[in-house]
Amino acid sequence: MKTSALLSALAVLTACVAAAPAVAEPTVVVSPQPLPIDDARPRVFLGGSIDMSGAPDWQAALTQALGDMDVTVLNPRRPDWNPAWRPEADEPEFRRQVEWELAALESADVIVMYFAPGTQSPISLLEMGLHARGGKLIVLAPEGFWRKGNVDITARAYGVRQVQTMNELTAAVRQALTEAAEKGRFVP
Repeated sequence: MKTSALLSALAVLTACVAAAPAVAEPTVVVSPQPLPIDDARPRVFLGGSIDMSGAPDWQAALTQALGDMDVTVLNPRRPDWNPAWRPEADEPEFRRQVEWELAALESADVIVMYFAPGTQSPISLLEMGLHARGGKLIVLAPEGFWRKGNVDITARAYGVRQVQTMNELTAAVRQALTEAAEKGRFVP
């Protein structure tokens, strides 16, 4: 092949590669990173059991399961969490965490609440109560969660979508994010 023909072939190949769509993958925003302002992709908040790192890192597994989706994952599981921070309003890092979670919940298109067996998760119960009427919740509370009865009754009373397994949770979240993407997000 002549040099000019080779260069032409390389130019065409380069143009094809450049024009190929990017592979979708989630953008993960972890507390206390700033929430994206001008990002029109659907957002999912991964709330639920953390229990000061006593619960399994189910957020990482769910994020991986969403690996082919062009979405924003809002993860409150803070890698630098310090259990010595006082849970009081005047504790700067504690306040920063709570304010991040409140803002992330409000900005989410889908809110996941996973209540792991053997955990208590009182803050997640509070957050579930705050958003039970919003139509954005998907809840998994398996047998063995401390207040499963409260979760079940509240979910039924307010029409919260409830699933029974992690596989069902993943499928429900994927469906809700696809629906959110089809509707489009309001960007200020």
